[in-house]
Amino acid sequence: MIVTTAQLFKHAYGKYAVGAYNINNAEQAMGLFKGAIDSKAPFIIQISKGARAYTDKRMLEAIIRSAGEIFPEAIFAVHLDHGDEATCYDCIDSGFFSSVMIDASHDPFDKNVEITKRVVERAHAKGISVEAELGMLGGVEEDIKVEDGHATLTDPKEADEFIKLTGCDSLACAIGTSHGAFKFKGKQSLHFDVLEKIKALRPGFPLVMHGSSSVPQDEVARINAAGGKIADSSGVDVNEYLPAAKLGVTKINIDTDGRLVWTRVHREFFRDKPSEFDFRPPGKIFIQEYAKFIASRNVLLGSAGQLDDLRKSLVK
Repeated sequence: MIVTTAQLFKHAYGKYAVGAYNINNAEQAMGLFKGAIDSKAPFIIQISKGARAYTDKRMLEAIIRSAGEIFPEAIFAVHLDHGDEATCYDCIDSGFFSSVMIDASHDPFDKNVEITKRVVERAHAKGISVEAELGMLGGVEEDIKVEDGHATLTDPKEADEFIKLTGCDSLACAIGTSHGAFKFKGKQSLHFDVLEKIKALRPGFPLVMHGSSSVPQDEVARINAAGGKIADSSGVDVNEYLPAAKLGVTKINIDTDGRLVWTRVHREFFRDKPSEFDFRPPGKIFIQEYAKFIASRNVLLGSAGQLDDLRKSLVK
């Protein structure tokens, strides 16, 4: 059942975070739905601009609709991740999305407000929620690259003003995370002080963490042992997910970790079976492995076991 992100956030706020997982194909969709059902967790499907162009946006939407029929007990939202203004409008007009993210964080504050406000007005007219971003994360997300020296943390007072001026429904905050598999150098923690200050100014307002993959070192080691060359990778400490949720983070984005699972499964399969050319056997393995990964992350997010209570809250 597709619901709005607002419905998910209302149930989650202050208790747990909803996992937001990017998908690009049928195997990821099947693994995601299976893992969510196995862990009895609601979730958010994230579709990026790149994912919509990978095959065809209609193909991906059809896959999601089919997965919803195969797993009728699932409760999820469909979200555009890192959209520009034109892509946001296309998704709003499609009638398929629960929410869209307008990412104008690379623009000056006033320009970000101007663009976000236009998207909010268009989306709210159709009952669709809008996520915006303030502050800039380092790393690479689709075609957006931010060098470490240009990454900036979200200013809490600016966040309060931005929410008031734009009317956005959730805000992605830069609190020290980064896109991609190379997030941190050495030991670094999230900036919980930023979350605390925003929560104090905007109690009850849903916050979002981008770039929150943990980049499991066992996955990286197995990839490298099977011929990969991923060095010096690091990610977010999964033990910081729930503390962030207690401070108002209701949505945590996880993408890179899923790509690592895919890469590990396929590298090991073809290493061990060099004469194999059928892509379906490793695809089936990936579905099961990704489902296990999703279930494990939902436990850490606190969303595991929340499905039945959420369902009851939706029918009240």
